[in-house]
Amino acid sequence: MKSHARVVVIGGGVVGCSVLYHLTKFGWTDVVLLERSELTSGSTWHAAGGMHTINGDPNVAKLQKYTVELYKEIQDYSGQDVGLHMTSGLMLAATKDRFDWLKTIQAKGRYGGLDTELLTPREAMEFMPLLDPDQFVGALFDPVEGHLDPYGTTHAYAKSAKKNGAEIYLHTKVEDLVQREDGMWRVITDKGEIVAEHVVNAAGLWAREVGRMVGLELPVLAMEHMYLITEDMQEVADYNAATGKEIVHCVDFDGEIYVRQERGGMLMGTYEKDCRPWSPITTPWNFGHELLAEDLERITGELEVGFRHFPAFNNAGIRKVINGPFTFSPDANPLVGPIRGLKNFWSACAVMAGFSQGGGVGLALANWIIEGDPGFDVFAMDVSRYGDYTTMAYTNAKVREGYSRRFSIRFPNEELPAGRPLQTTPIYDRLKALGAQFGAYYGLEQPLWFAPAGVEDKFSWRRSTDFDHVGAEVNAVRASVGIMETSGFAKYRVTGKGARAYLDHILAARIPAEGKMTLAPMLKEDGKLIGDFTLATMGEDDFLVIGSGVAENYHMRWFESHLPADGSVRFEAIGLGLTGLAIAGPKARDVLAKLTHLDLSTDAFPFMAIRKMDIGMAPAIVGRVSYTGDLGYEIWMKPEYQRYIFDELMEAGAEYGIRPFGLRALNSLRLEKAYGSWSREYRPLYGPVEAELGRFVATGKVADFIGKQAAIREKAEGGTLRLRTFIIEAKDADVVGDEPIWYKGEVRGWVTSGGYAHGPGVSVAIGYVPKEIADQNDGWQVELLGDMLDARLQATPLFDPDSQIMRG
Repeated sequence: MKSHARVVVIGGGVVGCSVLYHLTKFGWTDVVLLERSELTSGSTWHAAGGMHTINGDPNVAKLQKYTVELYKEIQDYSGQDVGLHMTSGLMLAATKDRFDWLKTIQAKGRYGGLDTELLTPREAMEFMPLLDPDQFVGALFDPVEGHLDPYGTTHAYAKSAKKNGAEIYLHTKVEDLVQREDGMWRVITDKGEIVAEHVVNAAGLWAREVGRMVGLELPVLAMEHMYLITEDMQEVADYNAATGKEIVHCVDFDGEIYVRQERGGMLMGTYEKDCRPWSPITTPWNFGHELLAEDLERITGELEVGFRHFPAFNNAGIRKVINGPFTFSPDANPLVGPIRGLKNFWSACAVMAGFSQGGGVGLALANWIIEGDPGFDVFAMDVSRYGDYTTMAYTNAKVREGYSRRFSIRFPNEELPAGRPLQTTPIYDRLKALGAQFGAYYGLEQPLWFAPAGVEDKFSWRRSTDFDHVGAEVNAVRASVGIMETSGFAKYRVTGKGARAYLDHILAARIPAEGKMTLAPMLKEDGKLIGDFTLATMGEDDFLVIGSGVAENYHMRWFESHLPADGSVRFEAIGLGLTGLAIAGPKARDVLAKLTHLDLSTDAFPFMAIRKMDIGMAPAIVGRVSYTGDLGYEIWMKPEYQRYIFDELMEAGAEYGIRPFGLRALNSLRLEKAYGSWSREYRPLYGPVEAELGRFVATGKVADFIGKQAAIREKAEGGTLRLRTFIIEAKDADVVGDEPIWYKGEVRGWVTSGGYAHGPGVSVAIGYVPKEIADQNDGWQVELLGDMLDARLQATPLFDPDSQIMRG
């Protein structure tokens, strides 16, 4: 065995072998894969082998499309047959709501190059003769679906990697990982030791155990998963003979099953409600090519629906039942990328859809290791999307919920209950008593809207029970004053003699004067947006940075990786050590003035000013800024003061009819100002000029900030896209994001976010379109739930276009 390698990949499943292959494909040949048993020994060998390109996240769909297209390449290069069956596929809908969902999936696929088609049940029966058309209302046909041989595919990756120079050591168990002072990793195995620059955890069922070797508890849980294979079926033989084709891969969401042809019979698998975690604490190292005990009684309910939807199964004998474990994260997406605080330690695990996503995961991670960037927007897969709230018990609750809902509809306004409430702020009970309906973001309960007694959310693709009540919250802000909790934002304190120079390097904005704030984009080396923040200068070497709460771990990984080595900067994530409230509306100043002796006039406390002040008896930090676009203030306080300050503001605002408002009202308010948000308008896909943030990028400042040269080029060349706002002629539904934007009969862009702007009473969409047509007023449409809705460009903000109210 080698004593040194540039990269050691731990785990010989389809994902580990894909990572190994892609590293060698891009020129890194001094790479090793270690497998404690044989290749495919974990979840891979017993997988059903299905693969498809469709995904609810278009960025993940791109990687799935790449994965499927890769199979012929590795088969030809390695000489290993992957057993590829490109049968095409159907996604079936038994309800109107499900068919609406299929319409959204078709629409999302349009700008990703996916060519799908909506079918009637009778048309679907031409591809799947076993179904009962009376059980369904429609289907979506996808020509790029099928299945393959898990064993052959994994070996094709492995043989391709070895052909390129990689080495694979089987029956070599990793027993410990130790990082040396120089950053190199000691990979200690039962066959000796390898010193490596990079280590990749692709250990699958044993990903937790490998993570624990470096003090990491990954949010991963294995679930039992069953599928059955029938005896040969005459209906299958007849279809094969008549068409010369296999029966298509088919997902019956409402039945919570999937089916496909397996030789002369059929395979049927289910994501059952009565699900079972497998080995929830530790995974036995001696587990390998074994199956778990079959338990058909546990999936009887799903099988009964399946047999009703596909009546031919009633006459088929069962040849074999497969029950094996495979891993999930809390949201069922992979955990990919560098681990914060562990230099050159990488995650490539929880890839439950390995044959749809394994190639894309390998591509992204190899890019990341070699180039320092995945080359795609992979936040939906990024391991950093979770924080320390994902304990083992939390992960167990969310994975069980996710597994049992794998084929269930997730409506745009639906909040799932498992693992909640976990994190709450001091005023949680106050807000709940006022009717707050909560959502959980990065583990924290945050008010979405406030419901009167007897009213609750009804989940829907269309406007629901919250619509009028959210409108009332919006109107309260615009007419007088509203109050909302802002504790969910990420808060960072940056101090030290090197803090100013550090921030000048890592952020693209100019550092504001003491007592001032500014919007501060953060760029990657290629000039694309990796963050947007509010930067406040509290003192000479004291700064407060506010950003997206859900991206806290993601951004901390970036911040910490660029800290100077001399200890001159202290960068601290404050978390709930600082809680927040915001008041906004024309009476906001009057409310705050009752609680402080300080002069709050525009001259004394102008827009984007920030200072420490007492609110009643409590110390706080107050910034003159509001994401609503109105006159407003953000107030930050230690958690022990939040209840007091909330009560004081509510009492002071009583005469003005102060009203609490939630995130849904905030979304409506910010749409009137065409304000973007992180993870929707601002992502690593876009440059600041494209995102209409160019004015905040100080290309003329002396500091050589990260991405400066790329930003200068984008400013000169203009990029390729532009972020634009559209007014939609909507009916009873509004866009939520990822809908295609059409221009003169062609898909030319995509919606990043939207909703109903209650103030002007219009439906709004924000999205990206090519810059050469970005200022055309007419010819636009947005596709929503199968309807082509006329749209018009909204060139100026709907509310306070000159920002006089906000600054006044």
